[in-house]
Amino acid sequence: MDIRFLGHACFELSDGDTRVLVDPFLSGNPSAAVTADELDPTHIFLTHGHSDHYGDIEAIAKRTGAQVVAIVEIANELGEAGVENVSDPNMGGTVEFDDVWVWLVPAWHTSTTPGGTVSIPAGMVIGLGGKVVYHLGDTALFSDLRLPGERDSIDVALIPIGGHYTMDRIDAVKAAGLVGASTVIPCHYDTFPPIETDSAAFKSEVEAQTSSKVELLQPGESFTA
Repeated sequence: MDIRFLGHACFELSDGDTRVLVDPFLSGNPSAAVTADELDPTHIFLTHGHSDHYGDIEAIAKRTGAQVVAIVEIANELGEAGVENVSDPNMGGTVEFDDVWVWLVPAWHTSTTPGGTVSIPAGMVIGLGGKVVYHLGDTALFSDLRLPGERDSIDVALIPIGGHYTMDRIDAVKAAGLVGASTVIPCHYDTFPPIETDSAAFKSEVEAQTSSKVELLQPGESFTA
């Protein structure tokens, strides 16, 4: 299973003909590796409604017919906007398709869509190609980040480290220890001045203090799990 970092908190997870796009903030993203029109996902998963995650979801979903998964309030808004294939789980819910599943877990943050819909933000545990990826979404540090790994062995954790709007790299080291993934890929940093940070220091501290290995990906780069 390939994980391609597209900038900020946007990732594309691919296995065979299945392409899962998470948090498709591309237009207006200074670190975006591709444009929205270049992507052809089979599924789009959304952690929460802030514009730097919601991004191009409507345009991509309408163009491609991708299966969208978002928490129920946002799913309803997307349906009203003309997105046809939308699943609407709530916190703790799992949605299963033939070749991929996604489980919504807590994230400590806020969430309001560009259209004004308020909802609970989520992290997403995703199963694809025999691997499990945990996108923590935008979150502060909290102790229950350990719980998804007690149910499913986490192969890769996508962890925000930029601070200001999420936990910073210091708290993210602790989060990496709680999650216990084999591999950690940091995200949600250096896109804008308030979230600039030292990713090399994060990598050094995680690898010194936990059993996880850190992959630092530049936008456009991929990691094979």
